[in-house]
Amino acid sequence: MARKDIKRSSLEELKALRARGKTRTRADAPVREIEEDFWEHAHVVMPGSGKTSVHLRVDSDVLEWFRKQGRGHLSRMNAVLRSYVEAARGRR
Repeated sequence: MARKDIKRSSLEELKALRARGKTRTRADAPVREIEEDFWEHAHVVMPGSGKTSVHLRVDSDVLEWFRKQGRGHLSRMNAVLRSYVEAARGRR
């Protein structure tokens, strides 16, 4: 099932968009080319399954802001909380 909010582009198309300033990435942002054998050694790292379902009350405007960012808003909210916890622990 194809999602309407996903656009598929070639690397050349993305580079052209970036060069014209039509992406969120700055045109002068550094680009790191990957080595030819990168995918031979790559592996998927899945997050731990230690998640707990919880009822959480948040400010309406905060929830609305995350929802406007698109699908995965709850995962993004969790990532922000994770970042805060790691910073508080002194890991960052």
